[in-house]
Amino acid sequence: MYFKNKVVWITGASSGIGEALTYEFARQGAKLIISSNQTEELEKVKANSESLGAECFIQFLDMMEIDKMQGITISLIDRFGNIDVLVNNAGISQRSLVVETPLELDRKIMEIDYFGTIALTKAVLPYMIKNGGGYIAATSSISGKFGFPLRSAYSAAKHALHGFFETLRAEVYEYNIKVLIAFPGRIKTNISLHALTKDGLPHGKMDDGLNAGIPVEKCAKQYVNAIRKDKKEVLIGASELLMVYIHKFLPGLFYKLARKIKPT
Repeated sequence: MYFKNKVVWITGASSGIGEALTYEFARQGAKLIISSNQTEELEKVKANSESLGAECFIQFLDMMEIDKMQGITISLIDRFGNIDVLVNNAGISQRSLVVETPLELDRKIMEIDYFGTIALTKAVLPYMIKNGGGYIAATSSISGKFGFPLRSAYSAAKHALHGFFETLRAEVYEYNIKVLIAFPGRIKTNISLHALTKDGLPHGKMDDGLNAGIPVEKCAKQYVNAIRKDKKEVLIGASELLMVYIHKFLPGLFYKLARKIKPT
């Protein structure tokens, strides 16, 4: 019960990893704030969390509406007193080739996955400093470690998050604020269903790799455990995580393997 009575704010909590994280924190006694732009789905997550004995509050949040994040944060601080843990999990993926992806789509993905995330972090950060500490986590992807076909904008946004949160970690150490970057691999979620195609429409298909991924509940346990243990990074997945090490130590082999991937 390490997180008992800690105020935990989770974005992208209406499905996938965010939903599973909500339940894991609920089991550990946290006071939950759950956010996304899918209100109906959040209501279901709230009900499930309350059945686990957790206090759960819904805060609608659109990651594109950066100008509203400061006001939302102030209202939550007024209500709860502080934010102990911020889990930046909201985001959207992509399924389109570089040559066919319009710049507007690159910008949209970057706005949601990068700028929205850092805007919220900057809104919460001063209150954590004033409160004497806290935890900030960001959900990246193994695509944040290397580029991958059909993921150019998504991978770029995740690489950007890596640079931002590594810098943040160094800057806030003296304030007792811990920073974790999580790098999930193949997790069985619906992220590919909502991934944007070249037309800006949902992909609507379940990737074979994701369908064979590890259960999202297992991912959530490892993620929360990494926060509790104050890890700087955590890789979550199965055999696909080998690509991270191949990319790092055998780059020539990695590029050969990457070229053989057939975009579908």
